[in-house]
Amino acid sequence: MPQKVVTLGEIMMRLSTPGFERFVQNNHFDVTYGGGEANVAVALANYGLDGVFVTKVPDNALGQAAINHIRRFGVDTRFIARGGNRLGIYFLETGASMRASQVIYDRAGASIADVAISEFDFDKIFNGASWFHTTGITPALSDKAAALTEAALQAAKARGITTSIDLNYRKKLWSKEKAREVMTRLCRYVDVCIGNEEDADTMLGFKAEGTDITKGELNLEGYKNVFEQMKEKFGFKYIASTLRESHSASDNGWSALVYNGNEFYHTKQYEVRIVDRVGSGDSFASGFIYGLVTGLPMQEAAEFGVAASALKHTIPGDLNHATLQEVRELMKGDGSGRVQR
Repeated sequence: MPQKVVTLGEIMMRLSTPGFERFVQNNHFDVTYGGGEANVAVALANYGLDGVFVTKVPDNALGQAAINHIRRFGVDTRFIARGGNRLGIYFLETGASMRASQVIYDRAGASIADVAISEFDFDKIFNGASWFHTTGITPALSDKAAALTEAALQAAKARGITTSIDLNYRKKLWSKEKAREVMTRLCRYVDVCIGNEEDADTMLGFKAEGTDITKGELNLEGYKNVFEQMKEKFGFKYIASTLRESHSASDNGWSALVYNGNEFYHTKQYEVRIVDRVGSGDSFASGFIYGLVTGLPMQEAAEFGVAASALKHTIPGDLNHATLQEVRELMKGDGSGRVQR
């Protein structure tokens, strides 16, 4: 029987301009669905685990469309609550070369923001689960969503379930001060902390010295110092950070650094030509979780996560549809991109 991993968060409708068109020149949008925790659930189901996604969507056709979209990829959606006013939306304009991508949110008043803890039966949701994952996006949506996130983390910990959080700071959703206050409280219940250098600085107050992502510069020694501080303060079992060297909106260096309290490990770095970078962090999180859940050593779990997320950069949409075989082949060094016949 496959391992059961529960994720909780928001799913949104994504409206993106075709190709690399700008919003001002666009006449229609491509429609898909996604969100940090939903993306993780889909990827884990794709890898053969029992991926369970928990959220709240409006009781209308758009809410059902979002559910149908992830259900088609094998995600268990039985525990999704119905109600509230609307499904959140985000608009995406994909950048290229020196022009950055642009995201505009239209998610105020979304159903998941007006949520009650009583709408979810954690005994049923966590029955048989081995892992629970959420992100810093969900508590940013409202005080009610933050309370739900904390209650879910507490319930998982009380049942001996491994917990993880991807920090995922979104400056358009809340202030640095509110983020740090809430996330410092939530991280008391977290075993595995995932995030990039900006997230650790903004949300938890730990900064990697000598790093400037706008210049494509990374200082691994600075990260190690940050990880040691995070370990000392929160007692995380594992800490992981994706490392993005932004050469341009089209070309990035991509790797990760992980720490288990004793050993630091820097993964292989991939040079990726970006088709769609949305969901790349979620792809690393899901790959790292998959590795740890299935018993891989920390180093192999990290390499799996980085390979999976490198492949995600080549796939349009929020979701990572890379297969286990493709990830494993890339881990072994086959990144040629040759046609498979």
